[in-house]
Amino acid sequence: MKIGFIGCVQSSYKALETLLTLKAEKIEVVAVVTKQQSVVNADFVDLAPLCKDNNIPFHYENPSQKELSLTFLKKHKPDVIYCFGWSYLLDKETLDLASYGAIGYHPAPLPKARGRHPIIWALALGLKETASTFFKMDEGADSGPILSQEIVTIEPEDNATSLYTKLLTISTEQIIEFSRALASKTARFSPQDPSKATYWRKRTRADGLIDWRMQADSIHNLVRALSPPYPGAEFVFHERHLILQKTYLTETTFSKHIEPGRILELDNTKVLVKCADTSALWIEQPQLAESIKVGDYL
Repeated sequence: MKIGFIGCVQSSYKALETLLTLKAEKIEVVAVVTKQQSVVNADFVDLAPLCKDNNIPFHYENPSQKELSLTFLKKHKPDVIYCFGWSYLLDKETLDLASYGAIGYHPAPLPKARGRHPIIWALALGLKETASTFFKMDEGADSGPILSQEIVTIEPEDNATSLYTKLLTISTEQIIEFSRALASKTARFSPQDPSKATYWRKRTRADGLIDWRMQADSIHNLVRALSPPYPGAEFVFHERHLILQKTYLTETTFSKHIEPGRILELDNTKVLVKCADTSALWIEQPQLAESIKVGDYL
């Protein structure tokens, strides 16, 4: 089976590495479309060096000349297209290019949570689980029939970094399994139920702005969600935007009469901040801890 591969992020790189191990089984990547740079992917990876090391033809896509990517893929006559880690939908001609169609990836329990930034939203909303899902791409957003789906538990200590790693590990196993199934023509697809579909929108910088009138657990979840490879949750202090990438919940409660944003305790680089209702949150921000005292306000 000949695979045309499209991608430009860390998960794309891991998937391509995985597929290289199947070459002896006559499952071979024959062409790769990637990007030389990206301003929209926090986990961007140029796949060209890996292609060069393994003698795989590759093409850098120019967003203003997408038709050249299609021409490149056509030249290598793939049986299937794998599109893992791409920032926009493929056109119909690319979707129909290969006899097995195009396989996409979405780290969410489709048909729920279609759309943008699924890892961030899953953590920010405090969800207990997500999924690693591969599906046959159509002209919609994450709406095609499911090829492989594995549920992934989100532990309380997980952040974007650890959840991303979990998804990479599980997706690697799925790629091996369904690639063999596609090659042997034993793969099965399950249509999505559109009545159960939900959609997440694109995250903006404003979504990462902390308001101390939020509950402590909501702020904690936001910080978890925007940890690396993402840019971090932030708050404004004396007209400066300060990044938070580590917080700690406390079971201690405080009077509702204490206003949100008040500094309750200091412990070296950690600061205990009053939040909504009776909640409070330890934040780790060395730059802040050096310049404030108990009783100050954020």
